Formats: sequence, structure tokens, C-alpha cells
Amino acid sequence: MNQKNRSLVTLEDLDKEKILHLLDQAAKFESNPNRKILDGKIVATLFFEPSTRTRLSFETAVNRLGGRVIGFSDAATTSSTKGETLKDTIMMVSNYADLIIMRHYLEGAARYASEVSPVPIINAGDGANQHPSQTMLDLYSMKKTQGRLEDLNIYLVGDLKYGRTVHSMLQAMRYFNPTFHFIAPSELQMPEEWKDYCRHYGIKFHESTEFNEDIIADADILYMTRVQKERFSDLLEYERVKNTYILHRDMLCKAKPTMKILHPLPRVNEISQDVDESPMAYYFQQAKNGLFVREALICNSLDIQI
Repeated sequence: MNQKNRSLVTLEDLDKEKILHLLDQAAKFESNPNRKILDGKIVATLFFEPSTRTRLSFETAVNRLGGRVIGFSDAATTSSTKGETLKDTIMMVSNYADLIIMRHYLEGAARYASEVSPVPIINAGDGANQHPSQTMLDLYSMKKTQGRLEDLNIYLVGDLKYGRTVHSMLQAMRYFNPTFHFIAPSELQMPEEWKDYCRHYGIKFHESTEFNEDIIADADILYMTRVQKERFSDLLEYERVKNTYILHRDMLCKAKPTMKILHPLPRVNEISQDVDESPMAYYFQQAKNGLFVREALICNSLDIQI
């Protein structure tokens, strides 16, 4: 297989069979995360945009698998500040690494990198566009807690306009007959192109600006998102919408006992601290699941079988 074809830029790159296979691989890594199967492999992490969880999760995955990590977590320390193009950076780093994991502030940057790079690229987030590894760990968390991916009621709450995790989730869940509920203020509603995507694939969805215990009573998954200050060019608009939806524990009084609350993290104040002790809160375990999923994704891109 051509190395470039082993890149993961978007969930569109994966069919249903591949998604389920990768989730099965992640479960194997959860049972045994320490496997020295990347001996001699070097993975470059290029983070042109700040990240804590995603970068540390990927780097931990490489280390637990016995590989080596090179790269940067602050683009200000790189030659891009001298005017080096993304293409030149990718071509240079590919001389040293077997795989590149990249986060970039520009939409489409990961796709471009995958087209010019001689080694596989894993997209760790490109602007407000895609975040496929986050979505894979979201799917793993849903399957683990609900026992299935089919026929779930999934409530997406908060920043649906700029939230790349929710856009990737629509792509991944198109195989599993979900019903989505989009809950957002008018300024942050799901973009029309993504609603068209749902219509094209027959994905059921409902929209609301209301957020209360009655609205979320039928949820299997309540997926909270942060209103992302860094995506706003108008800070007055950010101030207007930042506290629109805050989940408090008393809002869970009518929820299904099996319902789980997910969040891609970091949170600001959209989930009250009193929710953390609820058995429905799953966001910290969700983040832990990212390690196992990213181990599977790294091995897939390097064509290493377990």
C-alpha cells in the first residue's frame, strides 16, 4: 500500500469495517497498552496550534509502544516563523520520521500535508474542520458504555459551528443509524453544509436552542463542547454566547440511568464541577480511552499488526 494511503486526515477515509476493526484493536491495547512493537520507529509530532491532551496522548502512545518521538509543541520555535512553507517543513521532517502527527490552525492543512508527504500523516486537528482521532475515542467510549454504536440518541451541545469534533462525529456515525440533537445558540448552530451532509446520508437530526432536563431526558450520549474563544474574530460575540449552556447535576434528574456525558476537553465552565461525581460523568475516562485508540491509529498508519 502507498504510504500516503495510510494517512488519516478525515473519518471519510475510513469505512464501517475499518472503524470497527480499529475499535477492536483499541480494546486489545486497553488490555495491554505496553507493547514494544514500534522499536526503531520515529514519530514526529508537529503542533502548530496549542494542545495538551491530544499531544500528550499521542506521545504517550508512541512511548508505550516502544517508539521515539521528535517534534515541537510551539510553532513559534520553528522555522515557520522565518517564513518556511508547510510543504518544506513536512518534506524536511519526513526525512527523519516514519509517521507525522500534525495539528494546524488552517482548515485543509492536514489534507495538503498528506498529499506532499512521503510518510503517513495523522490529522490531530485542522482549524474548525476535522479531529478524527478524537472522534474515534468518542466512538470507543460510546461503544464501551452503551454496548453498541447503532441507534443511539446523541445530543451535541454548545459550539457546533466551530467544533471540529462534532463535525467528525457526523461522518463517523453515518454507518450506525444515529439520531442527533443539535443544541446551540443561533450564533453557533451546526453549519448548513453539515446539515446537508446529514440529509445526504439519511442521518436523522433535530435542532433546538433550549437546554434543560426535559430536553435531554431521552439522551443516550450527552456530548458537551466548549465555546472556543480562539475561533472568534469578534470577542463581543464570544462574551455573548460563552455561558449559554451550563450542565448542572440537578439537570440529570430525568436522564436515563445509562446515559453518559462526554466532552472532548478542556472544559471551561460548561459542565459544573458538581457533575463530576455523577455516575453519568464519563469525560475523564473518555480522555483515558484516547491512549488506546491512538495506539491503534498509529499502528494502522505504520501498517503494524497486533
